[in-house]
Amino acid sequence: MCGIVGYVGDKNAQDFLISGLKRLEYRGYDSAGIVTLSNDGQAVLIKAKGKIANLEEKLAKNKRNDGVGVGHTRWATHGEPSEVNAHPHRSGEIYLVHNGIIENYKEIKKALKGHEFKSETDSEVLAALIDSFYRDGKHTLANAVVQALKLVKGTYGIAVISVKNPNEIVVARSGSPLVIGVGHGETLVASDASALVGHTKRAIYLDDGEVATITKDSVEIKTLNAEPVSAKVEEIETNLSAIQKDGYDHFLLKEIMDQPESLAETLRGRINVDAGTVHLGGPGLSEGELRKIKHLVIVGCGTAYHAGLLAGYYIEQFTPEITIETVIASEYRYRQAYIPEDSVALIVSQSGETADTLACLREIKKQGIKTIGIVNAIGSTIAREVDGGTYVHVGPEISVASTKAFTSQVIAMIMFGLTIAQAKGVKNLVLRPYVREIAKLPDEIEKVLKGTSPVVKKIAKKYKDYEHAVYLGRDTAYPMAMEGALKLKEISYIDANAYAFGELKHGPLALIDDRFFEMAFIPKGELYEKSISNAQEVLARGGQMVVVTNVDNFDLKVNDVVKITTSLEIFVPILMNLVSQLFAYHITIAKGYNVDQPRNLAKSVTVE
Repeated sequence: MCGIVGYVGDKNAQDFLISGLKRLEYRGYDSAGIVTLSNDGQAVLIKAKGKIANLEEKLAKNKRNDGVGVGHTRWATHGEPSEVNAHPHRSGEIYLVHNGIIENYKEIKKALKGHEFKSETDSEVLAALIDSFYRDGKHTLANAVVQALKLVKGTYGIAVISVKNPNEIVVARSGSPLVIGVGHGETLVASDASALVGHTKRAIYLDDGEVATITKDSVEIKTLNAEPVSAKVEEIETNLSAIQKDGYDHFLLKEIMDQPESLAETLRGRINVDAGTVHLGGPGLSEGELRKIKHLVIVGCGTAYHAGLLAGYYIEQFTPEITIETVIASEYRYRQAYIPEDSVALIVSQSGETADTLACLREIKKQGIKTIGIVNAIGSTIAREVDGGTYVHVGPEISVASTKAFTSQVIAMIMFGLTIAQAKGVKNLVLRPYVREIAKLPDEIEKVLKGTSPVVKKIAKKYKDYEHAVYLGRDTAYPMAMEGALKLKEISYIDANAYAFGELKHGPLALIDDRFFEMAFIPKGELYEKSISNAQEVLARGGQMVVVTNVDNFDLKVNDVVKITTSLEIFVPILMNLVSQLFAYHITIAKGYNVDQPRNLAKSVTVE
């Protein structure tokens, strides 16, 4: 959630810290701060509540040319958003920035007698704990950090500097990501590689339980047990243009419109239309292992969970021998669920750092079950810990609301299902239509985005003053209703809920009145007539309905219809999701809200 940056080198640390924090704004935050050190150990600490622009105003009056510093954007957990609760936190000669949660901070706080705490945060307690070891002069800064972390329960990604050692930064992680950028005569730190783009292409991704001491020319990594670690330097694949708006008003709109290209990247080299086959090398399962699979567990949170639901609907169509279970990671991690033999778990996360999903991964591995990651962020924790995986390759997703990652996650999982079906000997006649439509999807997505955007924008303005919405669908359109409702509520703050059409009579019909509007997804198919009947139940009770459909002569009298023109038959619900993405975007713009950084939310959820 929060963002960390750090710099040690010969350039201006303040400049890098501010630019790096701006790159991390998409993660969600409510305050920000930086601290830099001069060569003689003089510290300049600047913090501000609210946006980074407020921090920049203060910085203009405190310009320095220091070569060492750390910065942070905070998303409040312990203590309200305020300047005093903002990071960096100081204790004695220690300055610390921290992502994560220290679960036993109250016990530590009681043990640190005589220390005067200024904030309400657990992070300041950690800074004080490090200082308690460091101040006696018996420990180096790195040793003091290690001794403190051995007493900590919880998650952390930290960067620590000291006025006594103005030429080094000590960083450590457990459950919260940190990446070290290796430059020429400078070394950089960030919680997300996007902050390093344009400064270096070489990065070291810290693993849990590792502590690194960095200077401008060196990186020394050890475990908490003082065992040396050989650093693996990897290349950052993201380029500068990928994290810019490219002429769009907002990242969210850019990412919606990026989907033809981002899905094409997901498919590149993995699909053979002529042969009607797919080829996924990443999962690393032999044909024999694929044939044995009888149970598929799909694990995700939020949008990733919805992607798993939709993929599961499709995979069961062509792999009837497999039981598919899609679960919410935040719940599943605490269940005593038995996973049978011959199972595989798909671990779905855009960031690859989602705390609940990562916890599930580790619990599932304890049962000896093979895990396959469906991840976007290269080098992320989930990507490193799964047994095999498929990168979706959609590029950076900056807006908090996920769009292009969802589409590619769905297709990546379906391709994995097709790989299983191929190994099990499912006839090519059955699989070929799925492969053919997957190959056509990028072009069909582009047509739908161009064809529906103007009408969706016009319709969205009509519904901006509603406070409640109900999203409806059946079969593969039901996960689309769930994802559409999530998009609307998370960025427009309209109370939106999704229901399967067939569940209306079991309670939700009681909600229908003039305070609500309904978004209904009604594709062609065997459930079309049943969906129409369900829609009529809503209309008979005064419903204000918007229908998204690919039916040519749709004649049900509703408030508004968004017609999708496509040659696809199987994957029409994915095209319908584009409409709900655009609808959520345009209604939020009409309401005047920040579409890229909705209140109370963060992009990468690295705490429970």
